[in-house]
Amino acid sequence: MEPPVVPADRLDGWRRVDETTDRPFAAGPVSVTASTVRYERADRPEPRPFFFASRLRIRPETSPNAALTRLVENRAEAGFRDRLAERDIEGVEPRGERTIAVDDPDAAEATLVTLRGRCALDEGTVPVEALLAVWEAGPYLIAGGAYRLDTDANDARRELVGLVRGVRPD
Repeated sequence: MEPPVVPADRLDGWRRVDETTDRPFAAGPVSVTASTVRYERADRPEPRPFFFASRLRIRPETSPNAALTRLVENRAEAGFRDRLAERDIEGVEPRGERTIAVDDPDAAEATLVTLRGRCALDEGTVPVEALLAVWEAGPYLIAGGAYRLDTDANDARRELVGLVRGVRPD
């Protein structure tokens, strides 16, 4: 299974650093497989902004519904918090949730969660904002990332939301 497509014209300045396929959930006959691609901005100070996009495959195949979507959103947020902790981002707190339109006209609106925390560095801590979006576009798609909350935060937020909106299943 391939990760979702991220438009190349939006990735200027980003470098692909990882691609994985894993099984974040399995219980009896039910399993979820995630194929993920991750990018970073090498031209920024630590903690470097990162962006990821994942495609989920749920077995047995189940039609999207409100309960399943909420379960996917909750599990995605828990997994994302774990990834933030692995990047030394601590004290993560929710800062809001809203829906956003994505560029794919056949996809549902995405639920976008904003989180904030602090990244521990040798010279102290840096405030970080993280965004996580989940939506249904045939498969469920998950995309998001994080960036420093400094003088360039508004530009970083706009860039990350633009990347998220551009993610497509194919």
